Amino acid sequence: MKFRWLSLLLVFPLSALATPAKVTIKGYEVEYEISGQGEHTIFLEAGGSAGMSDWDPVYQQLAQKAKVIRYSRIGNGNSAKLRKNYSSEEYTEEAMLLLDTLKIKEPVVYMAHSYGAYIARTFAATYPQKVTALMLVEPASEHDVDIMREIDLAKAQKEIAQVQMDDLQNGMSNQYLDFWAKRPLPDYPQIPNIPVTVIASIKKYDNPPVLFFSDAGREKWGKLHSDWANAFPQGKAVLTDKSYHYTQFEEPELVVAETTELLSRIKR
Repeated sequence: MKFRWLSLLLVFPLSALATPAKVTIKGYEVEYEISGQGEHTIFLEAGGSAGMSDWDPVYQQLAQKAKVIRYSRIGNGNSAKLRKNYSSEEYTEEAMLLLDTLKIKEPVVYMAHSYGAYIARTFAATYPQKVTALMLVEPASEHDVDIMREIDLAKAQKEIAQVQMDDLQNGMSNQYLDFWAKRPLPDYPQIPNIPVTVIASIKKYDNPPVLFFSDAGREKWGKLHSDWANAFPQGKAVLTDKSYHYTQFEEPELVVAETTELLSRIKR
């Protein structure tokens, strides 16, 4: 979700773990960390403007069940600073280069939060042989603004204009190109027949700041992701009313449990 104030819902803690290692990808330093071992390899993609700490609450728990890789995209965490706007297609290429550099030969369970879902979906469609399953936690969608327009077009246009103005004032963003490109949400037919789980929040707000967070917006958000996930032969939608956008922080046990269930559905 692109809205800037969403980041105010929760302050990211600094990682309490050891200083991560770094590798160079296309001339940029990228920080990463690997922990755990097992039959499966989980590749963690953080949300927009978030680094590796986006996964702090669940990282060690997941590492008890599989080999887990997390990293900070260029422009986030302690990776190199942005020099230009990035698209999910470019980040997808660099995720593949990172896996190659780390000599990860096996296909991965691609697990993403928020904006990271743009990258995970694109990666699975571009490199279907490299993904065994998708776990998307509160995934951002190109239909965020459409939900607002469906509720109240006139009011939505004013709120969307303000959000876009805030984004422009904020400067360079690693998700700007994707969110405001106004591209339709693809069905991603290239994604193979693999297990897919989507966790989406339908928790209501006492004082919704914009239409997207209204009761009607919450219901449409849940339906959007339910329809998308259930369109996959092995898709599953999990709707929660106990946490907001940062489900891994507010309900880490849910995220770990659903990831464990997803791993059990992977066929070798």
